[in-house]
Amino acid sequence: MKEYLLLLPLIFIFHDMEEVVGFGWFFRNNPDLFSRYPAITKTYRDFTDTGFAAAVYEEFIPFFGVSLLAYYFPCKILYSLWIGIFLSLAGHFIIHIIHVIILRKYIPSFITSLICLPLSVAIITRSIRSIGLDHVSALFIITGILLMIVNLKIAHMIMHSVNKKILS
Repeated sequence: MKEYLLLLPLIFIFHDMEEVVGFGWFFRNNPDLFSRYPAITKTYRDFTDTGFAAAVYEEFIPFFGVSLLAYYFPCKILYSLWIGIFLSLAGHFIIHIIHVIILRKYIPSFITSLICLPLSVAIITRSIRSIGLDHVSALFIITGILLMIVNLKIAHMIMHSVNKKILS
């Protein structure tokens, strides 16, 4: 299990660098998306590269933090929390793939989602087999997923706050 722990922040960095590099270009060159798909794009209205980078940086903290904690203090609870966080990242990849299907065009993050999803599923599957799945591990896997949902909301709040400061 320990050999997989630092792959989570590495996969996150690999994927999110495609987003950081490409999303500004994407939104500047596809302004019609905001009117055609308001539910999908509402989070990215008034987008700035700096605001997005700040959100990505904030999101990185639990990926790296929990990975380090589990690496240096190995225990089933931290491993399970880590798996939940990794499942959230894999879900993030699936959402990007769905976005491409809905929008019918390339979005920055698609290529790394295609590369990282099968790798992530393999790592998650091996990790679950390694620690075993019981009530305690299931509870902390769910806790990791919920933590990342809350963290995503915080990251979006940071992005909007930074965007507002830049644009005002």
